[in-house]
Amino acid sequence: MLPVLSADQVRMVDARTVQREPIRSLDLMERAALAFVRAFVVRFGDAPRPVLVLCGPGNNGGDGLVMARALTLRGWRVRVLLAYAPDRATADNRHNLERLRELPVELLEGPAGQLPALRPGEWVIDALFGTGLDRPLQGSMLQLVKDLNARRAFVVAVDLPSGAFADGGPDDPTAVVHARATFTFQVPKPFLLLPEHADQVGERHVVDIGLDREAIASCAAPHALLEVGDVRPLLPVRPRAGHKGSFGHALLVAGGTGQLGAAVMAVAAALRSGVGLVTAAVPRGSAPVLHAQAPEAMVAEVGTGDRPEGPVPAGRWTAIGMGPGIGTGPAPTGRLHDVLRSTIPLVLDADALNILARDHALLATLRPGTVLTPHPGEADRLFGPSDHTRARIAKASAFARERQVVVVLKGAPAAVCLPDGGVRFNGTGNAGMAKGGSGDVLTGLLTGLLAQGMAPGDAAMLGTWVHGAAGDIAAATIGQDGMTAMDLVRALPKGFRRLRVEAGRS
Repeated sequence: MLPVLSADQVRMVDARTVQREPIRSLDLMERAALAFVRAFVVRFGDAPRPVLVLCGPGNNGGDGLVMARALTLRGWRVRVLLAYAPDRATADNRHNLERLRELPVELLEGPAGQLPALRPGEWVIDALFGTGLDRPLQGSMLQLVKDLNARRAFVVAVDLPSGAFADGGPDDPTAVVHARATFTFQVPKPFLLLPEHADQVGERHVVDIGLDREAIASCAAPHALLEVGDVRPLLPVRPRAGHKGSFGHALLVAGGTGQLGAAVMAVAAALRSGVGLVTAAVPRGSAPVLHAQAPEAMVAEVGTGDRPEGPVPAGRWTAIGMGPGIGTGPAPTGRLHDVLRSTIPLVLDADALNILARDHALLATLRPGTVLTPHPGEADRLFGPSDHTRARIAKASAFARERQVVVVLKGAPAAVCLPDGGVRFNGTGNAGMAKGGSGDVLTGLLTGLLAQGMAPGDAAMLGTWVHGAAGDIAAATIGQDGMTAMDLVRALPKGFRRLRVEAGRS
């Protein structure tokens, strides 16, 4: 699990590393830059190409100077733009500039803010500013960034896209470099995990540069990015002598007039979760659709439309998922009251959340351990409007802590807000999942995991990871453009298999 650290925390960890190893800041710069180059060539290949390295006056620019030296020694054709006055450079930056002058590197020291014409096929490494930036770019530097963005060059950012604040912001996306990939040092920073900055970050890579692990641990960061090693141990054990009753019985209360597909997708995902039995509670007359689309599931028909008859069917359910496509009329509202009075583990999504949002007295009846899966609009209705994701996560986290529930705030990436105040960002998934029905698939998957006896937080973390992994598998197979929510369902077994094979628990 990678802790997400603020700019102040990163500075403290850097200082502790220099003090404890001990290591000179100059040597730490060398180590970080060379780690970047190794990761860069692993991702993009080591075939030499023309590269323009943009260097600022601080340590991020110093990193860029070391990278320019390392790439030149590998046979790459490197140019360096020194986008600052020499008297503004840090001591470590000046030292590495003198070392670079010993190599056949073209140094561009023209007027600040002017970007040279790019050569055919030339990539750009952005090492202008890193985590130390705390105010918006202005003047020539702002113009340089805007000019770079206008060129639509292939840009790789060092630690952070220049112009970004490590802790999130600024609000003006044109004032931040738009990178195709960002290689950040040691730990993610909040900026890199906020959906509104995704177009500036591009691919996200975390590069280990050997910072002091005790110092990182001492930060006690409440936010972290999940890694595969964090979710693999959460996989439910499947006893060799187990039978369908050993793996739980999930009830999905879903679907309504014109939205039976929501029930089909949620039920199909639950069937792929490893649960032993699945029952779909759907409107009267809908059973043939479910039997045709998900023959492994049982079906219980309830009232039609807004007519009040038809409570939630009784049964020996080990988890209930409710909300996709049910509507918000009297009948589904009454059924939600039934569900909230039960003691069965719950997943609430979509219209169930919309019913809760308009009735705060009902919201107060949520039992500890309930899993809520709002998208940003539903979250704003539940927790109050937010201008940006940072505020939305803070409100969702406070709600999870106060009510002792789990909130899976859907987005890119999803943020799992835990009852202890922790927030776990999911590292899987892609833009091909931004299609109607993906959330219904997640609801069914989480319900199936809960039904197997998983703790709510564990089910939420494992479920969001596998859901995103299925999206990545589907995208790799058929592409992001044409994939649908049912492609996620079909890829879920491969998502689980990926974890189980690597864990030796296939």
